[in-house]
Amino acid sequence: MTSHLKGLLITTLGVLLVVPDALFVRLITAEPLVISFWRGLISGGMIFAVVLVFQGPRGFTAIFRTGIAGVLYIFLLGTTNIGFVLAITLTSVANVVFILAAMPIFAAIFSRIFLGEPIRRRMVVTMAVVMIGLGIIAFGTSSHGVASWKGDLCALYVSAAYAAALTAVRHVKDVSMIPAIPFAYLGAALVLGTLASPLPAFEVQWPLFLAHGVLIGAASCLLTLGPRYISSSEVSLLILLESVLAPLLVWVVIGEDPGPMALIGGAIVIGALILSNLYALRFARSLEPSKH
Repeated sequence: MTSHLKGLLITTLGVLLVVPDALFVRLITAEPLVISFWRGLISGGMIFAVVLVFQGPRGFTAIFRTGIAGVLYIFLLGTTNIGFVLAITLTSVANVVFILAAMPIFAAIFSRIFLGEPIRRRMVVTMAVVMIGLGIIAFGTSSHGVASWKGDLCALYVSAAYAAALTAVRHVKDVSMIPAIPFAYLGAALVLGTLASPLPAFEVQWPLFLAHGVLIGAASCLLTLGPRYISSSEVSLLILLESVLAPLLVWVVIGEDPGPMALIGGAIVIGALILSNLYALRFARSLEPSKH
């Protein structure tokens, strides 16, 4: 098996494992803080154990050398845990995943502001089209019973915060950030544990909580490992699978209709990102030296 094929398989599996995330939030009957607590505790504990087995304590000590970039990554990643659950709780799943799909746009903006990287014409056009799609989603929120602008704002924060976290760690490319993930998830769970009463809901629904946390933990590891072997454009295309499959899964299982405006806006967002990434992938391959 080639390294490229390995990267494709690992990343695809990671995306497929994260697809049911929103469905679990819908199926679990508990306060958002309680869901976020167990989501962070179980997935963070799982990743902590994996790192300890394969890297030992040295994997964690490397994180302390990342300075402010590592601190920002851990803080922002931790806040996306509760942000995602709140978004799913307050608005439709389709709205959330379509808004999260706009993450590359925030990443390009932050890279321009904080790293001085130019925004290419392709990204300017993509941003304009994505903004139109997000505008249609926002317009449809007021007329759709499941959707809410509060949840849309939470999803927008998660999209921006995760993009900012990825931008921050680009300052420490030589350090694997997988050991930082449990710091973020367990830290968030520690804070949420002081604000909620997580045990009663867990005693009744522990299989759902456990399955939810394990899937997120496994997906986080795979989505951090897979992109080492494939290009960022290929990663972006594969991650868009979640934006398509997650609302369909929720629609099939619990009958949550995303509404026509969300579907139209989402199609514009996903379509613009697919075309943009395909163009980037084709351009990158055209620059590769031909093999004879």
